[in-house]
Amino acid sequence: MMIRRSALAVLATLTIGGAAACTDSGQAGESFTPGTPGIGDPYFPTYGNGGYDVTDYALTLRYDPGNDRLEGSAKITAKATQNLSRFNLDFRGPEVSSVTVDGAGAEQKREADELVVTPASGLRDGSTFTTVVTYAGVPQPITSPELGTGGWLATDKGAIALGQPESASSWYPVNDHPRDKATFGLEMTVPSGLSVLSNGVPGERTSKDGWTTWRWRESSPMASYLSTVVIGDYRVTTGTHQGKPLVTAVDNTLPRGSNADKAMARTGEVADFLATQFGPYPFDAYGGVVVVDDRIRYALETQARPVYSNSFFGASTSEWVVAHELAHQWFGDSVSIAAWKDIWLNEGFATYAEWLWAEHDTGVPVQESFDKAYSSVNWGDPSYDPGTSGLFGNSVYVRGGLVVHALRLEVGDDSFFEILQEWANTKRNASATTDEFIALAERVSGKPLRDFLMTWLTSKTPPPKPGS
Repeated sequence: MMIRRSALAVLATLTIGGAAACTDSGQAGESFTPGTPGIGDPYFPTYGNGGYDVTDYALTLRYDPGNDRLEGSAKITAKATQNLSRFNLDFRGPEVSSVTVDGAGAEQKREADELVVTPASGLRDGSTFTTVVTYAGVPQPITSPELGTGGWLATDKGAIALGQPESASSWYPVNDHPRDKATFGLEMTVPSGLSVLSNGVPGERTSKDGWTTWRWRESSPMASYLSTVVIGDYRVTTGTHQGKPLVTAVDNTLPRGSNADKAMARTGEVADFLATQFGPYPFDAYGGVVVVDDRIRYALETQARPVYSNSFFGASTSEWVVAHELAHQWFGDSVSIAAWKDIWLNEGFATYAEWLWAEHDTGVPVQESFDKAYSSVNWGDPSYDPGTSGLFGNSVYVRGGLVVHALRLEVGDDSFFEILQEWANTKRNASATTDEFIALAERVSGKPLRDFLMTWLTSKTPPPKPGS
């Protein structure tokens, strides 16, 4: 997940009007009912939606930083999971001018932060359908008094769309929960001279009449909060690594050769080390983007191209944050959480990757990092099911790392690294739960581990160190 500094990003609990049940009897003998306005996550009841699974987002957008106007369309390909009379999309973005479903005009209305779509006829369970939403206007940030500001953030020269657990809905209509992952494509047209960075593999870039269209494609399923676009004046470095595109960018207000440039230059090296621990790198591209914006004091593991606040790169040894965000490419991005209460599965593993990298790069033993954290962590706060107020708290991160190392000490190195690599492999491109991780760890190690791991995850007193 994101790792933060002084300001935390983006948390807003949506509320929507209740959708009355209805049926569409357009097909003899068949009943069609609305999809639920929420996917069922107890932390965020209205995040995501029921009745369908998205397979792909294709965005064709134009952005003018002179007036902060975003316009264009989102093409959403999905599969109905019930006989569907209408469905919701999470959308806080600009005014919608039209919606079509499979080429036919559809009724649409806004209910709080949701776009409610009623197609011309019911959608049968199992059918694939395509929704095109056309919209234009000035997108707004998502703000929370507890956790700060995220989503679409206009800047002096462009914009940054970023945040967790919610950001995508500020700039495109979406099924906004990591349980519904989808591939993602972006065509973004901006004034020539500006750069556009996003997820995945870069495509053809074309220019006409003072405007340039940048194209990006993420071909692996992605949780919506991991999508990003960064528009502005950036030093973009393009190359290849392990036969895949490696694209990094650094805000041009930073001096060339800065610590941020040096850290980005080690992206491939850090990823290669983590691959020796976790298994093959899971995506088709590598990269990273360093931004300078006082509203963004965190880093986020946006898929295949993490975004970092420059505040991390004041010291010369700042690659730990690169290790953290790149570890998320395995744990959090490729293997995503099925519910937000399982966030330790993202943050605990990424914190542990910091310790692994420190041992590899600077010689600080993992055990030393563990001992220091064990003595300082607040054991009163759980790693698992921390509540919304603790979602990005120290216990999710640092205590989560302690849990991972405690497992290593309990089962031994051979079983431990087999567990990590098997987890990354068997759950690749999927969403997963803590229960599933415990079951896999027990199967691989041949040891009963549920009580052991739940104690490390939730005990209000320090568990005894394995072997002590």
